[in-house]
Amino acid sequence: MRKVEQIEQQIRELSAGEFSELRDWVLEQDWKAWDAQVENDCRSGKLDKVIAEAEADYKAGRTRPL
Repeated sequence: MRKVEQIEQQIRELSAGEFSELRDWVLEQDWKAWDAQVENDCRSGKLDKVIAEAEADYKAGRTRPL
């Protein structure tokens, strides 16, 4: 049995409370990874073009308040 399959089986055996706790932890880990990726992309310049386009749209009046 693969490691992921073993983990899946163990998850199926969790109580509702344990599952909720695990879900919250997994979501937190996912958000941390997302934040780190955005930071890395920002530092490396990958977002420069998108930021420049957004700023140009804002200055040209092509945006609307949220």
